[in-house]
Amino acid sequence: MLDINLIRGNPEVVRKDLLRRNATDMLPLLDKVIKLDEEWRKVKKEEVELRHERNEISKKVAEAKKKGEEAEELIKRGREIDEKLENIVKKERELRAEIRKILMSLPNILHPSVPTGVDENDNVEVRRWGEIPKFDFEPKDHIELGLNLGLIDTERAAKAAGARFYYLKGPLVLLNLALIRYGLEFLQQRGFQLFQPPYMLRRRAEESATTFEDFEEMIYKIEGEDLYLIPTAEHALLAYHMDEILDGNRLPLRYAGISPCFRKEAGAHGRDTKGIFRVHQFEKVEQFVFAKPEESWDEHELLLKNAEEFFQSLKIPYRVVLICTGDIGKVAAKKYDIEAWLPGQNKYREVVSCSNCTEYQARRANIRFRMRTDEKPRFVHTLNSTLVATERAIIAIMENYQQEDGTILIPEVLRPFLNGAKRITENGLE
Repeated sequence: MLDINLIRGNPEVVRKDLLRRNATDMLPLLDKVIKLDEEWRKVKKEEVELRHERNEISKKVAEAKKKGEEAEELIKRGREIDEKLENIVKKERELRAEIRKILMSLPNILHPSVPTGVDENDNVEVRRWGEIPKFDFEPKDHIELGLNLGLIDTERAAKAAGARFYYLKGPLVLLNLALIRYGLEFLQQRGFQLFQPPYMLRRRAEESATTFEDFEEMIYKIEGEDLYLIPTAEHALLAYHMDEILDGNRLPLRYAGISPCFRKEAGAHGRDTKGIFRVHQFEKVEQFVFAKPEESWDEHELLLKNAEEFFQSLKIPYRVVLICTGDIGKVAAKKYDIEAWLPGQNKYREVVSCSNCTEYQARRANIRFRMRTDEKPRFVHTLNSTLVATERAIIAIMENYQQEDGTILIPEVLRPFLNGAKRITENGLE
């Protein structure tokens, strides 16, 4: 959520940012909140003046009674003020709620380094790592590999749960757990505190993390309850410190969350709706940081570095892209994606998203910090990054490590978590 003081003091910063995003449809909202804020300040001023006058009248009534004098006119005026105050307070609350609603819908202010663009085709490649594998045979995609080895069953999953669900079977179940265990140890060794968060959150917690539009397009609602299935551990980790003032001397706080993720994935189409690339349910190890504003950009690069080193350890070729204004969404001020090479699709596909949300989420969740008890609290910056979304990592492993005989080699770093197994065959792990 944006700071109303920014809009009061320098609305052109917000206006230019909306134009940069090509979000011209939101310009009327900016104009509206400016007018509403002006009206709110007038109403608030009137409320303060009326309260002051009422206090003065109360003193005069008390003095008059003490002296045995009549105070009927003063009492009458006091009642008039009370009636006015009731209406004024109601108006002030209505205006405040309307202002907050608009502030919750306006996007974050972008970092200057975010490239201008319309969609994902305008994202800027930063670097590549790893050699794209060369095969002496026609490489298969994960769907064909999974079916051939009996590792994935989407047909029975569709019968049981609907489209874009799946059953992982045999070795893939163990590979999935190996990725989770390895990911958690990887971050723990780097000083991250491990969390297994709630898998459902109240609306207030979800609204702190994301925008209302995402509720409709992405998040599953629990019918009849104020609960939503989490689309990522990021949201639950943010909510952990909701409405708190943190000790700035302990920042940054670096957390690692493991959870299933539930997403509607509305609008997904094509081949992505098959297999396990774009699904309604998956597992993810997430990085999350609460940082001082002056340290958050270094933390952003650290999170990206961790994710890169993780995929380097798996020996999966990838590229890093800087997300453009048309693809970044509302919450992040700057975002990187890591895209792994998938031989079965002959292209790079997203496996990691790494964002600095500056104070946007913290302001919504009311999370602040201070260095001293006598210091005025400031909003923290929040950052998040995938370490590994395991189903997509499984796809990358299956396709990059496939062999001509149809078997799949297991990355060396994962073998200790699989009792030393080196490959997946039709007979299981060997």
